[in-house]
Amino acid sequence: MIEIYNFEDQDIEALISWINNEEDLMQFAGPKFTYPLTKSQILKSLEDKNRFAFSVKNKDEIIGHAQIYLKQNSFALGRILINIENRGKGFGKLLTQKLLKYGFEKFNKEFAELNVFDWNKPAIKSYEKVGFKINPNESLQREINGKIWIALNMRIYRSEYEKTCR
Repeated sequence: MIEIYNFEDQDIEALISWINNEEDLMQFAGPKFTYPLTKSQILKSLEDKNRFAFSVKNKDEIIGHAQIYLKQNSFALGRILINIENRGKGFGKLLTQKLLKYGFEKFNKEFAELNVFDWNKPAIKSYEKVGFKINPNESLQREINGKIWIALNMRIYRSEYEKTCR
């Protein structure tokens, strides 16, 4: 069973070690960081009072990272990363459930949202299993190494969360 904890300075090196190239960084954080990811970029990002960062632990091992970012009517799940050795084990779904529980209990927001690249089918399926639905009215384009990636916006409303996820 995984748990989420407040992200600490001691967790930075593990997070950096999971980002091996520009594509990994874009998938993890969008265009806000530059490769190679550094401690100073992470610390500067965490100065934002609307950003809540978490380490993901399985037993005593850090296996991932995630953040919640407060917006006007919603909170966004983002910068979600499970290290490569622990992917495909259902941790992404468990992590998403924990983030939603935290977000809906702590913040008075109408819905939770996230962005996911359209080619990341395992992540999309995981988010759908938790109750997220693709928002057809919003998407983003990102360019990485001469390729265009499309990020889909997915949402779950508080009412749906309360019906299906509690």
